[in-house]
Amino acid sequence: MRASRLISLVLLLQSRETMTAAELARELEVSERTVYRDVEALSAAGVPVYADQGRNGGYRLVGGYRTRLTGLSREEAEALFLSGLPGPAGEMGLGGAVASAGLKVLAALPASLRDAPARAAQRFHLDAPGWFREAGPPPLLRELARAVWEDEVVELRYRKDHEVVRTVEPYGLVLKNGIWYLVARVDGRPRTYRAERVTEVRPTGERFERDESFDLAAHWREQAAAFVRSMLGGEVTVRLSPAGMRGLRWAVEQYAAERAAEAAGPPDERGWVVTTLPVESVTVAFSELLRLGPEVEVLEPPELRARMAGAAARLAALYGRGAPAPPVTGTR
Repeated sequence: MRASRLISLVLLLQSRETMTAAELARELEVSERTVYRDVEALSAAGVPVYADQGRNGGYRLVGGYRTRLTGLSREEAEALFLSGLPGPAGEMGLGGAVASAGLKVLAALPASLRDAPARAAQRFHLDAPGWFREAGPPPLLRELARAVWEDEVVELRYRKDHEVVRTVEPYGLVLKNGIWYLVARVDGRPRTYRAERVTEVRPTGERFERDESFDLAAHWREQAAAFVRSMLGGEVTVRLSPAGMRGLRWAVEQYAAERAAEAAGPPDERGWVVTTLPVESVTVAFSELLRLGPEVEVLEPPELRARMAGAAARLAALYGRGAPAPPVTGTR
């Protein structure tokens, strides 16, 4: 464990030149005291780690020191080729670069690990788009990716209810369930655009100063969670069977299913529970809860309960026709 951490410390200094003990501790997920001990161990082993004092000080490697690490394990080598899954990179116009990098890594591997890319490809494949969705990338994705790479201000023509024009600083691209999104700053604030709705990308030739503290992954998680919360602004009260509770995650948004599980009261003698469920609207809740059939009873609001009762009556009329109804057990 410590040997792996020491190697990681050297590689961090090799790639970033100078880092403080606090920065190294954060990257390595250890205490600063552990960093101090690791630096001492590296120095004792002959690795020229030097500490710069002062306000802008930190640790660095002396004299352009570079390490050649040939001790990749099989697991590490195969993980390298998994990290370069070609689909999304190809959509951004980086397929050739990924293939070239893969060949260079392959050439550097020892003979015993040359089968790593084949083994990874045989076992894992990324098919990002959701079902029943065309798999083609947005027409202007490569232009957006170029602007992101080059930190170039661009003028976007974007189609919503009507076309709008925005001058943006493109910070990053996100692939979510087969759909590409552009995260960009407009007037100093981050905004999100669906890439397939961009109808024109016009470079301005102007570069913007990237905020290095901006964390794209963290921003996306926050925005995605906020979007779901804002969408599910309503609430209904339902009674669910054990099978209904299990099936809820397939019928509604994950966030809604989790909140309903947290709010569930104690089960009755048949295992049914009463809970509140976040919903987008009565109409959407009606279509979602119908998927649970007889495993859910709507208690509130009266409007939704009446719609569910009407649907149940129509189903009974369709399937009744004199045939005995099967017993409802509340389990599946």
